[in-house]
Amino acid sequence: GVFTHLEVLEVRAREAAVKQEETEQQEEKLARLKARVQELRLQRDELQAKVDLQQKGQLGKEGVVSNPAQPTARAVIEWKIKSIEAMLQVFYLTGISGKLTKQGVCFCISTAYEGTYLDSYYLDLLTKPEVQIYRHSVPIFIPLQQIAKKYLQTDIRRFLSVLSDHLNAYVGRRYQADQLQEHFSGQIEGTLQRNSLCNLLVFNYNTSSESKTFPFKVRLLYGDLCCSLPTEVTVSCTPDAPASLAETAAAHSDLFRRVALHKAFRSLRGPEESMD
Repeated sequence: GVFTHLEVLEVRAREAAVKQEETEQQEEKLARLKARVQELRLQRDELQAKVDLQQKGQLGKEGVVSNPAQPTARAVIEWKIKSIEAMLQVFYLTGISGKLTKQGVCFCISTAYEGTYLDSYYLDLLTKPEVQIYRHSVPIFIPLQQIAKKYLQTDIRRFLSVLSDHLNAYVGRRYQADQLQEHFSGQIEGTLQRNSLCNLLVFNYNTSSESKTFPFKVRLLYGDLCCSLPTEVTVSCTPDAPASLAETAAAHSDLFRRVALHKAFRSLRGPEESMD
């Protein structure tokens, strides 16, 4: 019981250090988001100013609208192109870039996790006669069509933002699983089980790379597909494990829920191993 209690205290101490690191990362992320908000507001103000100038230009000398007719199809298309050009400049700061094509616009969504750039995905859109997806490299298990149905025709910025959230969360989950498999294979029994979307992970593990037994079994479910942390965590002990490990399993469960998977395992290592 004493050793178990000491182990729990050690885990909590490491958790505090990890939490401090996460807090610093969140502060950096918040600063980036504030910069993005400011950029979007400036873009909105510029577009509003252009609209106001266009409306004033339509007024006759007597202060009446000289052409009250509805905008022509060509005018609508030109407006869409200008809006897309402005949007490309804004999204460039958020990992989304693009260029105009003869048929519409091609977007590139760059993904990253913890400052490490991972994959890039491409999305080719047609803008005539309406916005639609022409071709793409988005994985089949990402709900692209559902996102498009909800946002593509009404709010293309929101469409790209939500799609980017899905892709970044997916590569984040995959990155964590890869890091765990690469750096902590000695603490995992066999191969980590995961599905294509990496929103369900199952494996047995121990807390020491020198041990040949794997008393803990974990099941991580990522119910929020736009998140790289699990929404449901189950850590249980194998039937032949000592009863004293139940409390340790509870502490691990809380750790996996709050900390990236590979970072959680790093904190579970002994002091000497953590410095490797």
